[in-house]
Amino acid sequence: MTEAELAARIAAEISCRAEQAAAAIALLDGGATVPFVARYRKEATGGLDDTQLRRLEERLGYIRELEARRAAILSSIQEQGKLTPELAGKIGKAETKAELEDLYLPYRQKRKTKADTARENGLEPLARAVMADRTLDPAEAAKAYLGEKVADAKAALDGARDILAEEFAENAELVGRIRGHMQRKAMLRARVVAGKEEEGAKFSDYFDHAERWADAPSHRVLALLRAREEGVITLDLEVDADDAAPVKPVEAMIASAYGIRGGGAADTWLMGVARWAWRVKISTHVSIDMMAAVRERAEEEAIRVFARNLKDLLLAAPAGAKVTMGLDPGIRTGVKVAVVDRTGKLVDTATVYPFQPRNDVRGATAALAGLIRKHGVELIAIGNGTASRETDRLVQALVSELPAPKPAKMVVSEAGASVYSASELAAAEMPDLDVSLRGAVSIARRLQDPLAELVKIEPKAVGVGQYQHDVSQAKLARALDAVVEDAVTAVGVDLNTASAALLARVSGLGASLADAIIVHRNEHGSFGSRRELLSVPRLGPRTFEQCAGFLRINGGKEPLDASAVHPEAYPVAKRIVAACGRDVRSLMGDAAMLRGLSPAKFVDERFGLPTVKDILAELEKPGRDPRPQFKTATFAEGIEEIGHLRPGMSLQGVVTNVAAFGAFVDIGVHQDGLVHISELADRRVKEAAEVVKVGDVVTVRVIEVDVKRKRIALSMRRDGGRKAGEPIGGRGGEAARGAPRPPAPKERDGGGQGALGAALLDAMRRK
Repeated sequence: MTEAELAARIAAEISCRAEQAAAAIALLDGGATVPFVARYRKEATGGLDDTQLRRLEERLGYIRELEARRAAILSSIQEQGKLTPELAGKIGKAETKAELEDLYLPYRQKRKTKADTARENGLEPLARAVMADRTLDPAEAAKAYLGEKVADAKAALDGARDILAEEFAENAELVGRIRGHMQRKAMLRARVVAGKEEEGAKFSDYFDHAERWADAPSHRVLALLRAREEGVITLDLEVDADDAAPVKPVEAMIASAYGIRGGGAADTWLMGVARWAWRVKISTHVSIDMMAAVRERAEEEAIRVFARNLKDLLLAAPAGAKVTMGLDPGIRTGVKVAVVDRTGKLVDTATVYPFQPRNDVRGATAALAGLIRKHGVELIAIGNGTASRETDRLVQALVSELPAPKPAKMVVSEAGASVYSASELAAAEMPDLDVSLRGAVSIARRLQDPLAELVKIEPKAVGVGQYQHDVSQAKLARALDAVVEDAVTAVGVDLNTASAALLARVSGLGASLADAIIVHRNEHGSFGSRRELLSVPRLGPRTFEQCAGFLRINGGKEPLDASAVHPEAYPVAKRIVAACGRDVRSLMGDAAMLRGLSPAKFVDERFGLPTVKDILAELEKPGRDPRPQFKTATFAEGIEEIGHLRPGMSLQGVVTNVAAFGAFVDIGVHQDGLVHISELADRRVKEAAEVVKVGDVVTVRVIEVDVKRKRIALSMRRDGGRKAGEPIGGRGGEAARGAPRPPAPKERDGGGQGALGAALLDAMRRK
């Protein structure tokens, strides 16, 4: 495939012109990152956005792997002396890896087969004779092939059958037709393993379950695969099980491919060979491929959902640069307390014991009040784990007694805090601080700036995915790393205050250069301009080009360094400033003046209209933060446990996870409730993400509560939604009933599971 053909193919897949795709490919091949290309090379790519570019990058990798495999297969067959023009043409036209492997199957080196043994025993002429002359009686013809290694006619016919069955199974065109039929018709069939009913009760929805392979949603496929891996169910592909015809469609396909029509002894025997080939070889081979394909499809969807949720979480509204107290609630071990200043620097810690067994409410209140007064605490962040509501109530009582200005309190997700606390990064940041207190620091900082703190945690431990331990870890890591990179570059990074973890996520940098920047900053003081980055060891012009536009310097020598205008485009920005007859600092933010300019006047040979418009937008709102305004949910007083809930209650909550079948909402009872997709709105919703995203503050109504199974059904519909006890409508309802429910927040943090059910979480821990 030529580069032009490659660009044209990818362009068709991502809905752009071939020249756009070609330009993007050239830039990526040249070492440019997706965020850099999306933001600063719009003229070259015709304005491809980061989503299109990520898809292009993914498909580029796949197609190049496909081409490399194609070349290897052609070379292998050529070396065997078996490559014909016809075969080379078929291999050249194959569009998927599966098609390539089907064509290569007859030529692949493999262990000795029964067909090989039969050939060694001289039985191939018998197979060819029966195929060529349908008037033969196979049993009679077989007698001519008896000998020392072939004892009787049955052994001879079995050998001929093995030869033909292998041939049928290696017919790429035939296998392709059968695969297509199975993809349209096959059913995923699950049955409980005898004696596993009680042990696998959490998978009871799948004890006798069947649905079309083509339609099975991601979350259900992964649940079925998990149940199979735990030995609770068997999971098979069934095709044409309900077809009462004596010859099944798949068998008829094989027969048709070889002109087997029935009637004579030869055709009757050959039909038996066709059935044998289907049952023993083709069915197994294609079923394995299709189970792998459905797993891959489910994984891709699960990763897509996780990536979308992670993006929403990372781009959640920051509370801002305020002195913040973080509380990591606990009962027996006490409430861990950390105070950080406006920059996130740790200034004080404590541990208080207001709950059992000490019940030192007076001492805890006094200690917290003292820290608030001493440091001028403006915000109090309370982790949403065990004892969070009790801690919230304690803080509420304390704040009510404090003089104005009173600190504001919020309950925040502590997902991943314990993972961060025990990490090497946390140990390097706070070497002298006990592990148990590091979580409180993280909770405080993530209220100030979720993005800056969450980048320190392995993305899959953040807790907004489904089945992340069941999917390809390499694919998951690539997808989530891309999300983090895109989020960081969308917001921008303060070069003089950012942590190494945050800098490492900036386009073009990475961990090594991030550390080098920190070392330079510590040795030489704050950076006065972006250009000073070039004095950092190993950070050359190419890296500077990739990262500079995403780094900010506030109050530096060059005002434009505080904006998203790339240094390479400063001459354009300065021409704009000169045209206004103003100082750049006074012009920045003057929307009326900037909107009165004609962008076309500033276009030159290097920078086109898209870049000029971006510069004007940035001058209008320099360093603009794309994240929303900060707000938080207010949990209902007195509703602290699942047992306190009653159908009909209206409550505020925070969306913690968005799945294919609905959204999970924290309503302050240590157990997230599910708003099924049918209950998200008064209209039909195709995907939950159309309505809500992680971090949204929503009002929900309690529909149903199952205390024993820890299940809470919620609704966001204004028309009342379904009533308690009524089935959830539609096919997706069954998905929701079979879908795992969220664990308590502390459990969620422990495994990074987000909305996975407690039972499934335990299973994953055993893994």
